[in-house]
Amino acid sequence: MAAPPQLRTLLLAINALLRKRRYHAALSMLKGFRNGAVYGAKIRAPHALIMTFLFRSGSLREKLWAILQATYTHSRNLASFVFTYKGLCALQSHLQGETYQVHSFVAAFLGGVLVFGNNNNINSQINMYLMSRLLFALCRLGVGKGYIPEPRWDPFPLFTGLLWGLVLWLFEYHRPTLQPSLQSSMTYLYEDSNVWHDLSDFLIYSKRRPSE
Repeated sequence: MAAPPQLRTLLLAINALLRKRRYHAALSMLKGFRNGAVYGAKIRAPHALIMTFLFRSGSLREKLWAILQATYTHSRNLASFVFTYKGLCALQSHLQGETYQVHSFVAAFLGGVLVFGNNNNINSQINMYLMSRLLFALCRLGVGKGYIPEPRWDPFPLFTGLLWGLVLWLFEYHRPTLQPSLQSSMTYLYEDSNVWHDLSDFLIYSKRRPSE
């Protein structure tokens, strides 16, 4: 079935507008908002679904509401950040007549403070995710630029040992310093595996069911 003439005319007008270079910066902000919202939902929804049903107590309705809230928050924040970042980059380039590397840092810094500056579980997870990758990238950049001597041996095993040694030490003796979701995961792995009563909660379930 062919589209009505009015709809075809509207689509042609929209496509013509999208191809105009003068609106590219503004349209890039809008598409960035769209992509941020979609990507945030894709990343958070499955993670929230699994973590909620594995570790969160409460009714099915409460669990579903928690999943929706987490997905919405992640999606909204990422969309808002992309929109803000692109807008501030475009504004700086417009004011100075040229694009400089510092524009990216300034735009992202301000966007990060405005969007991800609220200290909550979602923002903490996103920021920690970025921090681990940032440290790796800065080390590689330092080696590539010659600021850090290229190691003669692979430092990854030492890094891994320090990482796991420190996190288990914190879990055993300074647990409140760890993020709640990490505490839950590690409790399941390292504490719940210390307790059992019979084959049912040794092999089938992690803990004995309340009816038992």
